[in-house]
Amino acid sequence: MVKTERIDLEKTGAYLRRALLRLMPRPGCLETGIRGFQIVRMNGPTSLQVCFYAPKIIVQLQGTKHALIGSQEFVYRRNSCMVSMLELPTMGRITGASPEKPSLAVRLDIDSSVIAGLLAEMPPRLPEPSFAKGVSFTEVDPYILDAFLRLTELLVEGEPQEVLAPLVIREIHYRLLTGPLGSQLRLIHTRGSQSNQIAQAISWLKANYRGPFDINTLADMANMAPRTFNRYFRRLTTLSPLQYQKRLRLYEAQRLMLTENLNASDAAYSVGYESPAQFSREYKRMFGDAPLRSTRRILAR
Repeated sequence: MVKTERIDLEKTGAYLRRALLRLMPRPGCLETGIRGFQIVRMNGPTSLQVCFYAPKIIVQLQGTKHALIGSQEFVYRRNSCMVSMLELPTMGRITGASPEKPSLAVRLDIDSSVIAGLLAEMPPRLPEPSFAKGVSFTEVDPYILDAFLRLTELLVEGEPQEVLAPLVIREIHYRLLTGPLGSQLRLIHTRGSQSNQIAQAISWLKANYRGPFDINTLADMANMAPRTFNRYFRRLTTLSPLQYQKRLRLYEAQRLMLTENLNASDAAYSVGYESPAQFSREYKRMFGDAPLRSTRRILAR
């Protein structure tokens, strides 16, 4: 699509929806040939699904989705744009979709190396907020939507993706950095900022969630007092470090039971629980049912 001085959001969205339906005649999640770029189509309401959002931008083109990210509830509607700055625990389900009007969304991973390269070329912006949020919602910027359209057209028309796709992806990152959520993204990726220090501790916790951790150790990693670290961790993720670790363990245990056929006890030990009874209690509190009944119900759908 040729870029004009002023992009019509509704027309661009209509073009993009038609292109997505052409690429995805059936429901599912398409991992495209463009690295980090996914397309999702659902023809009806779905059950609750749990995952950890890696840093990414998601644009909802059609349909409705409800999500609990950390402890915050969000509703995706047409032209909603969600930017996840960190790996955050998520529970979500499609609530508004039909075969005639399916739920459609595009997703692109946020590449920290692209962000770092752009920040090195861009002048600093002042003033910045004192602290970032782990996830933010806004209406999609028309130029970001246009870039997603051009990225999708590379798939539809068979253009040379290896040359053009990185350029469009870099543009999307640039639009994010210069848009209303840019200050949040810049803080997360600015070395030495409190938000970046918390992000580094989160990466460590993500890699080491199976073992015990001491809040003092995590606080030392972030060069903060334990009380300050805990406060900033909550501001960024809406969870305490212990709650974050617990969700990591429970989500991974559910995945092991569903995809690798582990029983509840083996899954509990695999993710770091010392007591299967404690695991069952916390699993039921999180998912509303005991592990065996919960996984049987999911597999029966």
